Amino acid sequence: MSATHAERARRIGVHAGHDSYKWWALSCTSLGMLLATINSGTLIIALPDLERSLHTSLLELVWVILVYMIASTVLVLSAGRLSDQFGRKQAYIGGFVLFALTSLGAGFAGSGTELIVWRILQGIGGSFLFANAAAIVTDAFPREQLGLAMGTNTMVAAIGLVIGPVLGGALVAISWHWVFWFNVPFALAGSAWAALVLHEITGRSEDTSFDVLGTITFLIGLTGLVYGISKGGISGWGDPAVIGSLIAAAVLLPGFVLIERHVRAPMLDLSIFKSRLFSAASLAAFTNGLARFALMFVFVFYFQGVQGDSPILAGIKLAPLALGMLISSPLAGIWADRRGSRGMAVAGMLVQAVGLALMTTLERDTSYIAPCAYMFIVGIGSGMFNSPNTAAMMGTVPPHRRGIAAGARVLVQNTGAVISIAFVIAVVTSSVPKTVLFAVFSGLANHISNAQLVPFMSNMHTALWCLAGISLLGAAISAARPAHARGQVRDLEPSGAPNRPEEAAA
Repeated sequence: MSATHAERARRIGVHAGHDSYKWWALSCTSLGMLLATINSGTLIIALPDLERSLHTSLLELVWVILVYMIASTVLVLSAGRLSDQFGRKQAYIGGFVLFALTSLGAGFAGSGTELIVWRILQGIGGSFLFANAAAIVTDAFPREQLGLAMGTNTMVAAIGLVIGPVLGGALVAISWHWVFWFNVPFALAGSAWAALVLHEITGRSEDTSFDVLGTITFLIGLTGLVYGISKGGISGWGDPAVIGSLIAAAVLLPGFVLIERHVRAPMLDLSIFKSRLFSAASLAAFTNGLARFALMFVFVFYFQGVQGDSPILAGIKLAPLALGMLISSPLAGIWADRRGSRGMAVAGMLVQAVGLALMTTLERDTSYIAPCAYMFIVGIGSGMFNSPNTAAMMGTVPPHRRGIAAGARVLVQNTGAVISIAFVIAVVTSSVPKTVLFAVFSGLANHISNAQLVPFMSNMHTALWCLAGISLLGAAISAARPAHARGQVRDLEPSGAPNRPEEAAA
């Protein structure tokens, strides 16, 4: 007993049963969210500089972003399953360490192809962070505070989105290499903090099998879909590589669903979608990722390529998008804990749709006041949607399945995000002269006339209208989902007590 007391005295944090442990756990997941979002923002703002420094093609430039997202998206379910089997704490720490090592390697890349390889490896590390963050928070917090916890994580992510582009602009002024190298000490600090304060709370799954066939099928299918869409707008839809990629996706993605229905230990456990609340909230999360994620990508090139801003100024100009999320996310989470999540999720998607529709009025010489206001509106709407929707999803699953449920949540949202970028690239590059595209995507469009930019701006407006329509679809999906999950109450609460305030109200 004395040895145990001595160990606790040396340890930072508290034991797993302590009432304040949830806040220590939240600090770890918040560090992971902060790292992921800062990394995303710094890299996006550096894309024009990367294009000039590494002499990449436009398609390579886009895939520097996409391969990380595809790797982390496809592997997040496998990471969630492995975490359920071997422990979430160890998996979370390992994700930090791998992210640090691959960031170091990415900074030494000498070509676009090398950078893409390092980004794939970085995505593997990211998958372990994404798969475990929501599960660790859900393990630590009581269900009635889950909305607040998810809102806090989303708020931290918004802080990262504010910091990332500005930091990226400053780092690019030194050298693009530092866009990756700054991650190294950050990730190592995160791994050390997680090792010190986290505990393994839930039991480990006894099933150690791994769905290799399902993982490979989904990887090839999603890659084919995204490659076909992104290359189609640049090279033309008749390109054999485009046609072949889309055919592969059309065959393999439905094949993935069939595999998962029959394999003994599937990568994606389809049984979790038997809950109407979980399945509808998952579909809403997919539409939110599809509608919102490409927005920062678009505005980086709008500010740097169309309006001719420097990277650091463009980063500062992107801040309202994240500030809106920063303000609305925790408030929406608190509201969801007290009043239920459905109404807030619907309202968030509607507000997001309004902001996206207003963005279609932007032109080359539009004053910054307009995009600032519109980005802030979209950020408010996204924050209103994300934390209530995430809390609703994670509150429906039993503790021993939260790793795979958290992975499923990230899978559907990131799949939407990956397709979002590919779709927007296909739209904005369609029928635009290659010289204009090169000038815009390398941040050198100052010498391009307004007349030459007309096709690009018209395509950008078309893409924004599409994203607004997708947001309206997401609002409809959120409105159609049940306010509570009757079928899950007995599974989660043997006493029959309602597991969320919205269930009690119902």
